Amino acid sequence: MTTEQATDVHWTQRWRLGKNKYDHVELAGAFGDLGTLIPFVVGYIAVMKIDPLGILFMFGASLIVVGLYYKTPIPVQPMKAIGGAAIASGGAISPGMICGAGLFTGIFWFLAGSSKIVNLVTRLAAKPIIRGIVLGLGLLFITEGVRMMRATWWLAIIGLFVTYFFLTYPKFPAMFALLIVGAAAAFVLDPTLAQELSGIRPDFRMPEFTLARTTWKEFIQGALILAIPQIPLTIGNAVIAIRAENNELFPDRPVTDRMMAVSQGLMNMASAPFGGIPMCHGAGGMAGHVRFGARTGGSLVMLGAIMLALALFFSNSIGVLFQAFPKAMLGVILFFAGTELAITVRDIGSKKEDVYVMLVVAGLAMWNMGVAFLAGIILYQLLQRSWVRL
Repeated sequence: MTTEQATDVHWTQRWRLGKNKYDHVELAGAFGDLGTLIPFVVGYIAVMKIDPLGILFMFGASLIVVGLYYKTPIPVQPMKAIGGAAIASGGAISPGMICGAGLFTGIFWFLAGSSKIVNLVTRLAAKPIIRGIVLGLGLLFITEGVRMMRATWWLAIIGLFVTYFFLTYPKFPAMFALLIVGAAAAFVLDPTLAQELSGIRPDFRMPEFTLARTTWKEFIQGALILAIPQIPLTIGNAVIAIRAENNELFPDRPVTDRMMAVSQGLMNMASAPFGGIPMCHGAGGMAGHVRFGARTGGSLVMLGAIMLALALFFSNSIGVLFQAFPKAMLGVILFFAGTELAITVRDIGSKKEDVYVMLVVAGLAMWNMGVAFLAGIILYQLLQRSWVRL
């Protein structure tokens, strides 16, 4: 019986698979994906003026459910193509279009996973193609991390030193040390921060049903302009790569492409109507969680609980908290997540054709995940049939 078949048989019994841990190491690993989470959330809040309550609440709820169900640190992340296009639009993209994009994304991936259509696409993904996507994503994280570290280079050097030291002598989780250094540096870089933080007070609010404010026109625009261009990236990073990474790291708790597709569908169908942003799973996020100590879904549950608390009681001031954390320290986190992800391709072997396909896919994946996936399939098939020789 294949992993796919075995996992499908136990679909409804997943809750019994393994146990989550809730200790300080898992808590440290929970923050391993901040390098991708915070910049996008800040962008949605500061640039698009989207209420942080819905964003954080739905992220928190999704993290808790995913952690309890999968029992591995499968991340919940903002969809990058949608988020990047929306934030960079200069106001041309409305919150209603974000809602429409999230709802379309949810319906699309739920149908693709539940109908097994996703298997038809991912079946073409040979090992060199998967490894190429993973390598490209890892290199993209590394280069983006370096770019962010350049914002305050001296702080980045301190962060790198601290991380390597505590990863070598792990008596104290490296992520906690990074958070402490980052928080201290925030006060040094911005002397007015203490005064701003002193004004923060709990203010309880519940999420609102925002779907009623979304028009059909915004739904269609969100689907065409934002959601459809995201699909190739999601196939490569949030379905194929995350399945491969999870099953390599946690073979006792396997997942399938269908499970990843359905999971993303359900998350977005539940999130979009209440002010959430389009979300996905991602191999880079798992690499970050694992690099800093996460080994079970307990890390996600704890992070989800923190985000729910922030959403319900501090949503009016969360922008100050997120923007205060130094960009250079987020770059350090992203850098280590990228190295953890990229190093997983070491099992590609020495066959020239496989290495070549992996490198071609990796290079293209740093530009466009969908193009990389398609090019990898074509090149691999041409080489397998000896229609092209190296």
